[in-house]
Amino acid sequence: MKHFLIRYQFKDGSEEAWHRSVGAFIANIESSPDLKGKLSYRCMRQKGTANYFHVVAANDDANGILQRQGFFKPYTEETKRVSGGTVEVLPLDMIAGTAFAG
Repeated sequence: MKHFLIRYQFKDGSEEAWHRSVGAFIANIESSPDLKGKLSYRCMRQKGTANYFHVVAANDDANGILQRQGFFKPYTEETKRVSGGTVEVLPLDMIAGTAFAG
């Protein structure tokens, strides 16, 4: 299992439109038979700020499968645009955790 934290500050465009784009991206993940049960993706914003965090947990082969999906590249390009190019993707090492992924 691989874990990532994606972080950036929203800088350009409509936050409402961005939230719809994130929701559509997650819906595409959920509806992909190739990704079913292999990937957890959460998007959060620090309350009262423009700081966004995406938390990803993926089976070893899910990242490659995701990157081959037609919806992946346009979404990552849009993420770079709305962040003004400030996107950081941080690989994480799991130390310990509960079973609930909420």
